[in-house]
Amino acid sequence: MGAPTIFPVILALAALTAFIAAAIQRITGIGFVLVFLGPIVLLYGAYEGPTLAIMMALVAAAAAIPLVWRDIEWKRSLWLIVPGLLFAPLGSLIVHHLPSGWLMVVTAALAFFALVAAYIPALAQHLQGRRGAVIAGSAAGLMHVTAGLSGPPVASYAVGDKWDQRRFAASIQLIFVVFSAVSIALRGWPTESAATLWTLVGATALGIVAGSLLNKFVPKNVARTLMLILAWAGAIVLLVRGLIAIF
Repeated sequence: MGAPTIFPVILALAALTAFIAAAIQRITGIGFVLVFLGPIVLLYGAYEGPTLAIMMALVAAAAAIPLVWRDIEWKRSLWLIVPGLLFAPLGSLIVHHLPSGWLMVVTAALAFFALVAAYIPALAQHLQGRRGAVIAGSAAGLMHVTAGLSGPPVASYAVGDKWDQRRFAASIQLIFVVFSAVSIALRGWPTESAATLWTLVGATALGIVAGSLLNKFVPKNVARTLMLILAWAGAIVLLVRGLIAIF
């Protein structure tokens, strides 16, 4: 008797997380997948979860682009996108050949790296100019297909190359759109029902709208702190689940 209620509850939790993650991304410019990844993997599995996260990242970034269109730096973005496209197939090989437990551990490890990358000064120092863009873009393309986490390498490059924050926050939406579309092509379309996908799309779009409304009232440091708390919690639980599955 209780079984039919399980799926609506799972979907409701996923939709709520998508809404919160999208609102945070609209305020901070980054963080959607970091917040969304842990819960969605726990709810939908090591393969389907990241695929859904990447698809919703595409929705979130595409919804934000019209709002930041004038600030996008196209040439600079292409120096990151092109190397990423070349390395994206390597991420696909990892995804399609690792067992579920190991895939969870790898996803958690990438999430941990994403969370600490900003605190590694040497990383940003070596990511400058076109050479830095190629390195950061290559890592971002691989990481996006694997777990949807292309933001940290690009953010480190932005710090190292002294990229204007407003233009970086706008340009990274374009980068997310391209990498997400390619990742879905390489990973395959999610197997969930159309109703599930549209519910998550709607929650993500509403989160972007909410974030736009809250942008003037919620300090960026507050939104960033919430993002970090949720992301760390998700990554830790994901790692534990993966290790339990392996051992």
